[in-house]
Parts: sequence; structure tokens; C-alpha cells
Amino acid sequence: MDIILMLIPAALLFSIIALLVFRWSVKSDQYDDMAGEAYRILMDDEDMIPESAKRKPHKELKKREDKKQSNDDAI
Repeated sequence: MDIILMLIPAALLFSIIALLVFRWSVKSDQYDDMAGEAYRILMDDEDMIPESAKRKPHKELKKREDKKQSNDDAI
């Protein structure tokens, strides 16, 4: 009977930790793009990747690309 008194709180603690880790992974967009990487591995050209599978560029990457493009246009 004593083991049940230890196992129930341990199971509750484990469940809460698992729920927090899952919520963190959803908020950090870990499950956002399920098909894009699979297409990206198999296809060489970006034109062949369906629009639904294309990954949205991160803000920082988009800023770098815009800056690079504006530098190329200035030349």
C-alpha cells in the first residue's frame, strides 16, 4: 500500500512534465511543417516543392535575404 502512495504523485508529476514539454514543442513550432523537410530532401529545385509544404522563412532569415537582395540591387 505504501508504494501506491509514492506511485500516484510520481505519475502525476511525470504527466505534468510531459504536458509542459508538449506545450513548449507546439509553441516553438516543432510540428508546424511536417511535409516540407521530406520534399526538401528528395527535390533539388524549389519549384518542384508544393506551396503547402514550403517552410515559412524566419524573420531573421527574411531580413538577411532582403538585405542581401538590396545590396545586389545597389551593385
